[in-house]
Amino acid sequence: MRTTATLFLLAAQLLAAQLLVALFLIGCGADEPRLRLATTTSTQDSGLLDAILPVFEAETGVHVDVVAVGTGAAFRLARDGNADLLLVHDRAGEEEFVAQGVGAERRDVMWNSFEILGPAGDPAGVASAETAGEALRRIAAAGASFVSRGDDSGTHRREKGLWDSVGGRPEWEGYRESGQGMGATLRIADELDAYVLTDRGTRLRYAAELGVGPLLGDTQELRNPYGIVLMNTERYPAVKADDATRLAEWLTSPETAQRIADYRVNGDQLFHPYVLER
Repeated sequence: MRTTATLFLLAAQLLAAQLLVALFLIGCGADEPRLRLATTTSTQDSGLLDAILPVFEAETGVHVDVVAVGTGAAFRLARDGNADLLLVHDRAGEEEFVAQGVGAERRDVMWNSFEILGPAGDPAGVASAETAGEALRRIAAAGASFVSRGDDSGTHRREKGLWDSVGGRPEWEGYRESGQGMGATLRIADELDAYVLTDRGTRLRYAAELGVGPLLGDTQELRNPYGIVLMNTERYPAVKADDATRLAEWLTSPETAQRIADYRVNGDQLFHPYVLER
């Protein structure tokens, strides 16, 4: 059950995103070619969007206003008509979004992996666990510190799914919810010398600042797919559908896929485009 503080943080996050959208709309004319991309914090915190979107803008003359929030908040922004398209990482949620008629279609873009990070001593024995669900169960059984996003993001949704795979999350004193993005949550986990679930891209971006390190990754249940979702224009006629489709096609093109694959931090590849694997 979420605490009152966590619910307040979720509401504050969504309000901040809505205010950011409003400021974008005030600051640009109605006829200016601008797109509102609601996305997860990992695409922003990893530095990927800063690396590739200027190319799209230069090629098309369309400016992309990025609103980086948790995946759940991105869905809510889109439902409220405050996004032209989404780039998020919760496949089940994305498919449900389309099935409900809010979104028009979903396209695969890329994947990376979730990882469980923790202190060097690994008191819960996470590194020897065979599955991520078992690793979380060991953390709880050891009473070790664990920092959750707690913000209905794609990462938080995956964490809840992993708990469900081992019978649900028990209550213990060391479990904390940050209610913040991935970068901030990593810093909190590092300060507490705690375990944390993160995406690999954000971890690599912050690796030089962290004492906690990766203990478990590369298992099937930690695969982390990202999809682009276009809005249903019959339901949201104000959506800039042509430019949104243009961006979706650009993100899934072989040329952009190569740019995504070439984006590295300290020599490590952060994301793997599906187009290059077909």
